[in-house]
Amino acid sequence: MKKSHTRVKKEKGISFDRPVLEPNAAGIDVGSRQMFVSVPPDRDSQPVRVFDVFTDDLNQLADWLEGCGVTTVAMESTGVYWIPLFEILEQRKLRPCLVDARHMKMWMRTDWQECQWIQYLHSVGLLRPAFRPAEEVCAVRALMRHRKNLVEMASQHVQHMHKALTQMNLQIHHVLSDLTGVTGMAIVDAIVDGERDASELAKLRDPRTKATTETIRKSLIGNWRPEHLFALKQSRECYSMYQQQISACDREIEKLLQAAPSRREPSDKPLPPNKKRKRNNGIESESAFSVRTEAYKLFGVDLTQVPGLAQNVLSLYAEIGSDMSRWATPAQFVSWLALCPDNDVSGGRTLWRGMRKCKNRAAAIFRMAAYSLHRSLTPLGDYLRRMKGRLGPAGAITATARKIAVIDYAMVKNQVPYDETRWAEYEALRKMRIEAKLHRQARRLGYQLVPLQQPAS
Repeated sequence: MKKSHTRVKKEKGISFDRPVLEPNAAGIDVGSRQMFVSVPPDRDSQPVRVFDVFTDDLNQLADWLEGCGVTTVAMESTGVYWIPLFEILEQRKLRPCLVDARHMKMWMRTDWQECQWIQYLHSVGLLRPAFRPAEEVCAVRALMRHRKNLVEMASQHVQHMHKALTQMNLQIHHVLSDLTGVTGMAIVDAIVDGERDASELAKLRDPRTKATTETIRKSLIGNWRPEHLFALKQSRECYSMYQQQISACDREIEKLLQAAPSRREPSDKPLPPNKKRKRNNGIESESAFSVRTEAYKLFGVDLTQVPGLAQNVLSLYAEIGSDMSRWATPAQFVSWLALCPDNDVSGGRTLWRGMRKCKNRAAAIFRMAAYSLHRSLTPLGDYLRRMKGRLGPAGAITATARKIAVIDYAMVKNQVPYDETRWAEYEALRKMRIEAKLHRQARRLGYQLVPLQQPAS
């Protein structure tokens, strides 16, 4: 017979008759101005306290938890307000546990009671910690996300340049595929410096540009209004400033990557030759920094060989790191990525089945890799197009992203290289299944399949 849990209400608090799995657990309700902290009732005469968010107060919070004998702390993932406290608790070796607020639904809404509810759930082992990579990976992740914001802000000023040119009826950005290329930037800089002659501006055309000099000249005849020229000048300066900031961010990312612990040295097992066209893979630098080599050292395998991942290996490292032991199986990994269907089962019946809504940056990287394979002649590209006919575009991208994630998990965890020849075995098995299905359908309809006779050569 199950033992029922009896709830006993107290003034400004709650108490439960419960089996305790974490006797030294504390709970924190994180806020932008205050932290409500709860410890087990027998550890202090005042088991719930409120601390401000200043660094001195957070250190006092950690001192109080140590004095109460707390060894693990659960807290909500509220915005970015939890990060300073999480780092201080990590430094104090108090094992912080970051949890999703959706896992802590409660009937009480006051902060004073909520921190006790968090402490209770953590003490009885009902809270699952969120994934947080190692400290060196978090540092790279912070700069990679900052770099992404810089790129987005720089692109806004490119749009402002387009607008200023359009208002002056200068259609150069429709003639050139990329206004920020060599020809586009040379022409914009010349306009900002005072050049108005369309023929002279057209002479700045790079020889590799597909548009002819005459087409470029015609596109540069417009109405040179001073207010739009001023907007163009400022947009160009802002774009240049952001490019400088991106370059500085790249150099800082290089330092962090080179200082990160390596799983394999290229001298021990050299990288295979890369037949693809060399790219910067998201990091532009004037140094001899090789993204492929650094990713090989960090992961221990060459993930750039996986179709679609070549341009995203650093972003992938920044989001999940190189330690796959946090997920026991590939199924757990793709479930954390929300790249597999979720089932809501009750009483043996499936009440709901579908894709779980989850904003996961690592999953977005795998989806982007899958999206880039629409015209790829690789086996993964064939798989994407086959799934597109069965599941539609969105379902095909999700299925292919899941496939790439499983490949990434197996390569990094088992330290095995990407072997494209294994796809031939899977393709042979797939054809055998299709053939067996056709034979079953033919027998069901009273027919017999006979293979075609090969023409004599």
